[in-house]
Amino acid sequence: MCLKVLGLNHRTTPIEIREKFSISKESLRRGLENLDGYDGLSEAVILSTCNRSEIYAVTAEDGAESLHQFLNDLIGDVIDKKFLYEYDEEACAKHLFEVAAGLDSLVLGEGQILSQVKEAYTIAKSAQATNTILNTLFNRAIAAGKRVRTETKIAYNSVSVSSAAVELANKKLGGLVGKSALIFGAGRMAQLTAQHLLAHGLKKIFVANHHLSRAEEMAEKIGGVAVAWEEALTSAAHVDIIITSTGAPHYVIKTWQTQQLMARREGRGIFFIDIAVPRDVDPEVGKIKGVTLYNIDDLESVVEKNLQARQREALLAEKIIAEDAAAVIERFKYLKFQPLMANLSERAEKMRQREVRKVLGKIEMTDDERKILDQMTRRIVRKLLRMPMMKLNASAGTDDENFYTQAVKALFTDEVNSVAQN
Repeated sequence: MCLKVLGLNHRTTPIEIREKFSISKESLRRGLENLDGYDGLSEAVILSTCNRSEIYAVTAEDGAESLHQFLNDLIGDVIDKKFLYEYDEEACAKHLFEVAAGLDSLVLGEGQILSQVKEAYTIAKSAQATNTILNTLFNRAIAAGKRVRTETKIAYNSVSVSSAAVELANKKLGGLVGKSALIFGAGRMAQLTAQHLLAHGLKKIFVANHHLSRAEEMAEKIGGVAVAWEEALTSAAHVDIIITSTGAPHYVIKTWQTQQLMARREGRGIFFIDIAVPRDVDPEVGKIKGVTLYNIDDLESVVEKNLQARQREALLAEKIIAEDAAAVIERFKYLKFQPLMANLSERAEKMRQREVRKVLGKIEMTDDERKILDQMTRRIVRKLLRMPMMKLNASAGTDDENFYTQAVKALFTDEVNSVAQN
């Protein structure tokens, strides 16, 4: 038995390559259901996200080629091996644990990957593509991922500009539940910021863009309201936050416009977050009474501090991962011997039952005497097998492992077979 992972991720492969080799859920399920068609593969779990495509597998000693073929068949193409990584045994377990804990993510400590690991395992299990080894590995990895999030603060602080902007607003305004915002721009950053705002309980979002159709498209996605560009600041008379992310080459919001806006607000303050480069909001706007203005530099300094905090927490997480991964690999050392020991025990038990039946066929016994005979013979079998099994277990992971495995097979299994045939 060999434990392996074969895959590619954001560290080894550029996005244009990852996009070509992403695995659909339909292909994933179909592949797992046909795992028996690949010689040397006995178990598999496929983890496919926007940043990685990986196969965790239990293979025969010579199963590496089958594993590569399985991956190529899943994606419908041959992957250049320069994009792939392959880890065995403890390195494989450690890698999965790091993935589940968010230590191997594009954004350090991100939490979505743990739910993706759970889903991948659930799909594989439902397809009957897992057994003792991967069931043990994935259950322990998921538990380790939860433990990292419980015992460290690796996911506490925002490390993206959009989420940092929203957390800053949330902190300065004492919460965002029931509040409203106006967003200038409908690009990716604007949409991410809108999603973070809604996740914090924001009541309503207005979207303004030079092209009204794009504003309407974004508003439909987030359940917001599109407003014409020329009327945007007029609609801002009652919002709590204005976020700008347009990419315009000049100031979108000028001082005189903001002064007019504040006059209409009758003393109610407003919070500006300018996440555009170049800046959308004239810096002089921040000097107007009642206006709080933060720009991209303010946010990036927050992100940098938060990233440093996550990196410190990652050191604590790595200790947890090392501890839990080592424990599961230690467990696997003994699982290797289970088929041999189970076979030995089963054959010995069949011999015991056969001999007991012979005795019972020759001697009349009461029920109590039968029970005594049964218990006595069971104890004899256990005592006879105890020492070889102890020696076998003790050799796990040592240089003597192969010697004791072969010795038990030669001295006991073959001997049992020959006796059973007499």
